[in-house]
Amino acid sequence: MQTSTINTPRLANSSAFSVESRNGRPDFDLASALQKVSPKQQARAQKTATDFEAMFLNSMFSQMTSGLKGEGPFGDTPGTGVWRSMLTEQYSKNFANAGGVGVASEVYRTLIMQQAKTIRTA
Repeated sequence: MQTSTINTPRLANSSAFSVESRNGRPDFDLASALQKVSPKQQARAQKTATDFEAMFLNSMFSQMTSGLKGEGPFGDTPGTGVWRSMLTEQYSKNFANAGGVGVASEVYRTLIMQQAKTIRTA
């Protein structure tokens, strides 16, 4: 029995942005849309989606640390508020760039699908 493979486009620089859905099956709608959208637009959508996820994670991390009291880097001593906000910002950016929690891939898919529709109707 012969098996066939489906060649689906992927962005070369990130495994988080693929044309596979959450269940591991090919997302043919996204694959079709990617063929209509230029690589430059794909890269811009990827950056926007990753930045959005970083902003979301920063909000979540800030909420996680907002109620901490006491000494140390996460305490409520003078000056730690500014330091903590910079730390959570860097945590969120690194976390999002490493693959995040899946928000970026959904935002990316939505952006690409919208751009493909715009190209089709224009």
